[in-house]
Amino acid sequence: MTKAGSEPSFRDGVNLMVDRAISVMGLDTGVANAIKSCNAVIQVQFPVKIRGKIEVFTGWRATHSTHRLPSKGGIRYAPYADQDEVEALAALMTYKCAIVNVPFGGSKGALLIDPSQYDREEMEMITRRFSLELIRKGFLSPSTNVPAPDVGTGQREMAWIADTYKQLHPDDINYVACVTGKPVHHGGIQGRVEATGRGVQYAIQEFFRHPDDVKMASMSGSLEGKTCVMQGFGNVGYHAAKFLSEEDGVKITAIIKSHGALVNDEGINIEQLRQHIDEHHEIETFPCAQFVEDGAVVLEKECDILIPAALENQINLDNVDRIKAKLIVEAANGPVSFGADAILKSKGIVVIPDAYANAGGVTVSYFEWIRNISHMRFGRMQRRHEEMRGLQVTKMFEEATGNSVSTHLRNTITRGADELDLVRSGLDDTMRTAYQEIRETMLSDENITDLRTAAYVSSIKKIARSYLDVGIL
Repeated sequence: MTKAGSEPSFRDGVNLMVDRAISVMGLDTGVANAIKSCNAVIQVQFPVKIRGKIEVFTGWRATHSTHRLPSKGGIRYAPYADQDEVEALAALMTYKCAIVNVPFGGSKGALLIDPSQYDREEMEMITRRFSLELIRKGFLSPSTNVPAPDVGTGQREMAWIADTYKQLHPDDINYVACVTGKPVHHGGIQGRVEATGRGVQYAIQEFFRHPDDVKMASMSGSLEGKTCVMQGFGNVGYHAAKFLSEEDGVKITAIIKSHGALVNDEGINIEQLRQHIDEHHEIETFPCAQFVEDGAVVLEKECDILIPAALENQINLDNVDRIKAKLIVEAANGPVSFGADAILKSKGIVVIPDAYANAGGVTVSYFEWIRNISHMRFGRMQRRHEEMRGLQVTKMFEEATGNSVSTHLRNTITRGADELDLVRSGLDDTMRTAYQEIRETMLSDENITDLRTAAYVSSIKKIARSYLDVGIL
């Protein structure tokens, strides 16, 4: 984790942001402490024989809250992972789920490993062994604790975890729901891969539907033509940049990666860049933009929207005074430090917080989990009925007007929604509704003057209510 100056750690920063919301609410101290505390955390160490030698790996799984079950949160594989980070991310998951009204508690896991140092077979052995430890100790199951992909993990790791759970629990008919983010042909759901990036897009779209909020960020008008700097070009950064540029007309003027950045004030073609990276495995020779070796400097480039989609504490006390964006959208977890957050607020820079902006992943994970538990794909029962109703509407129009409907329009009207359509619709509705709740919270209390505090207040109210309703507090 990166710490700048005398700033608190990532975990302490999360707690301080929560404390700020709690102070505004005037919440009872006992209730506040119960909500903030981490319910359980486990550290496991296990040996795996790699290339003829025994290596011992360390991993963690933290369950922050069980006020809703199962607890939900990704598993990351990273050489910088530690328990503090895992506990901070687990807490964020609790608040994130409450913000977007997903009935899960918060959890998170990590393995201290550099995945680039191991081949596919070795990663499978390590993942299955890690899964075994978590399953045996009660930190992984469809009903209590459900992981998902995170930094350094993806669909293949989730498939290995699900298969390991099945081998240990062959009679559990819901075994496939023990993880989300799986390949579609192994119980996954359409739209999960791009869900976090798509959620970032929907969050920004909803922000721009409120002219007063746009004005608060010293902008006006729609998303069309707005300039954007994207930090990170992994799964989240790539999809967010792709959707914003191709569907909303946003101009991506810079892409920042760990070893440099690309700048083009006329806009970077995201698909061209993706193809170049897939072919050459680097960005230095990309012909349609200028390569800048010091990517951190590009974070300070003037733009309308800055989207940090990499790691935590990327905007901190060391660089916050030089940030020139009008709107910051936290696509990563904790990219703005606690100290920097206060300075951005004083500068009039609006921040759409991570606990809301990157909730698209857990939202679609919820859809996948429901799909797995119900044992039925979305759209199976209603799709053909919708097609029939659409056909009846077109026939009624033609009979009433005496005019024929074009083939293109007929196909559009009579097409029934498939699983991907329903997932996108559900995600869009979730992000819209959640932002409107955050906005209403901010407008209802003059002591709440920023979206982050409003998001936490909205979240904590829901969590506290659930505790009180069941008599835990």
